[in-house]
Amino acid sequence: MSRAFVNEERFEQPGDIFPDRPISEHPNYVTPEGAAHLAKQVEILQALKEKYAADSKNGDLTAAERLAETERDLRYFDTRLESSILVDPKSQPKDIILFGATVTVEDEEGQEHTYQIVGEDEADVQSNKVSYISPIAHALIGRKLGDNVTWRRPAGDLVLEIKQIDY
Repeated sequence: MSRAFVNEERFEQPGDIFPDRPISEHPNYVTPEGAAHLAKQVEILQALKEKYAADSKNGDLTAAERLAETERDLRYFDTRLESSILVDPKSQPKDIILFGATVTVEDEEGQEHTYQIVGEDEADVQSNKVSYISPIAHALIGRKLGDNVTWRRPAGDLVLEIKQIDY
């Protein structure tokens, strides 16, 4: 059989099939909850790495692939944890929107929306947690209670009034 039809390299170097996850060039600001989440991810991935390493030593090729993927993810979360810049929202001024703020806004139709400004790894649309580098966060950061801001969106600009700031 021709070697052109054999995929031996896939299992000789499983790490090659899982390129490193991209690391943001922005400062890695995190809330205390975000730092705890990163630390927990590292702990979980370290345990998985040990399990898959043992399984792959026993000749389990699937475990070798999972080990490579886990090692890639562990490098990512280790890097993110090491580069994290902890910002405690409780230490922020209460009258201005900064990192860690939970902000309630009212749109042009009278609907209220609440967003928490968090780090990139903490952002979660379902929980209304937005990254500090997102367009909505850029519109809000530095503003005060009662200010009107324009959120520039692909769907069209939206004017928001800041109704409440919490930390």
